[in-house]
Amino acid sequence: MSETRTAAITLKGAPFDVTGLQLSVGDTAPDFSLLNSDLKEVSLSSFSDKVRIIATVPSLDTSVCQQETKRFNDEIGDKDGVEVLVVSVDLPLTQKNWCGAEGIENVTTLSCHHSTAFGVAYGVHVANGPLEGRLARAVFVVDASGVISHVEYVTEVADLPNFDAVLNTVTS
Repeated sequence: MSETRTAAITLKGAPFDVTGLQLSVGDTAPDFSLLNSDLKEVSLSSFSDKVRIIATVPSLDTSVCQQETKRFNDEIGDKDGVEVLVVSVDLPLTQKNWCGAEGIENVTTLSCHHSTAFGVAYGVHVANGPLEGRLARAVFVVDASGVISHVEYVTEVADLPNFDAVLNTVTS
């Protein structure tokens, strides 16, 4: 069962708080309403026929977020039956332009710029500090039935998630 959390994470060693629900393996993934690059609302169920990797990042305009998104695009995004969703507060058109410039074709970017509900529901809403209002870095793997099979809350925002653990989860 998910519990409300306030967790301290760091950005290059400086602590700040993240609030929301603490999701765990076995939980049902919270539904959401986010905007895609065509400014259309999508939900978790929009991708229900696939395993979904939901990666939350502070902004695609940072080197670590760019590196993470490119790696998901290259290593996982073209696997049959898997949809990679990268969620940030960046505007949808900014996400679309970045993906076009970087050749990102195997990842779906989604924006939560219009509401904090997604960040709170997934326990990644940054509550204070230099990234206030952004999303903390985390990765959730959600199976086709909507159950979470992998969770990683990255405690240092400048670090990348454990790609091997994600890959092992989606291929097992």
